[in-house]
Amino acid sequence: MKYLLINPKTNNQNSENAVEDYKKSLEEGSFESVDVTAESFDYNSFFKGLKEEDEAILCGGDGTINYLINHVDEDAIKNDLYLFADGTGNDFLNDVKKEGDSNLIKINQYLKNLPTVEALDKDGNTTVMKFINGVGYGIDGYCCEEADKIKQVSDKPINYTAIAIKGLLFKFKKREAKVSIDGGEVKEYKNVWLTPTMKGRFYGGGMMVAPSQDRLSEDKSLSVVVYHAKSKLKALMVFPSIFKGEHVKKTKVVEILKAEKTTAVGFNMPTALQVDGETVLNVVSYKVHY
Repeated sequence: MKYLLINPKTNNQNSENAVEDYKKSLEEGSFESVDVTAESFDYNSFFKGLKEEDEAILCGGDGTINYLINHVDEDAIKNDLYLFADGTGNDFLNDVKKEGDSNLIKINQYLKNLPTVEALDKDGNTTVMKFINGVGYGIDGYCCEEADKIKQVSDKPINYTAIAIKGLLFKFKKREAKVSIDGGEVKEYKNVWLTPTMKGRFYGGGMMVAPSQDRLSEDKSLSVVVYHAKSKLKALMVFPSIFKGEHVKKTKVVEILKAEKTTAVGFNMPTALQVDGETVLNVVSYKVHY
């Protein structure tokens, strides 16, 4: 039996139609839909109750995967688990999908040995989450904060690029950052626009912010990207190249650090942080570790 794990409350307007179309491609009686938002649903209990031959298909995007990895024990998933990607950003799919692949991807191998972020806010509260793609801190977190505000008053698609450009030009203020890799020397940066830590290559709906990052690398290394420029115009000129990963050639603006075990980043003022697109407000520092 195939079990389709569906979140009917997803913000993606195309989700319902995409899932219904996928159902039509399956043999009648070969699948069962499961509402993962039901009060009685529990991921651990669900996976432990499957028969050996059963398969599970997670329907959604990056946020759906993030919720899964933060609500299930890794060793509870013994059956084949697939992602039917119908999210809005689909950064995970962009990273792992090979030419010729469909939007149905087996994901068991990608859910092992995931990193954890601990985000400390201005009031001393700590948010702890695993992540599948990356942690964004700076204008990337600001974009998710602004997008959340828009979603409260409109159901129109969110243009993250437009939010980022407006932030670069007007609203977002540069930060000072302190970065430490694997417990080493603390490096200080001025005029910082963003400092994400990446498990995959993509975030923000298609930005290849860490083009050389390998999520399945044996050493489990992470990429820490420091994007800094005193001039708004310089920062804006380099920004479009992120979509193709060509920003890394601008070494006066972009520095990429490799972390094997831990990353620690602190800003001089509270800033929104995003974890696979999920927003955490007023963060003063974060730490990533395995």
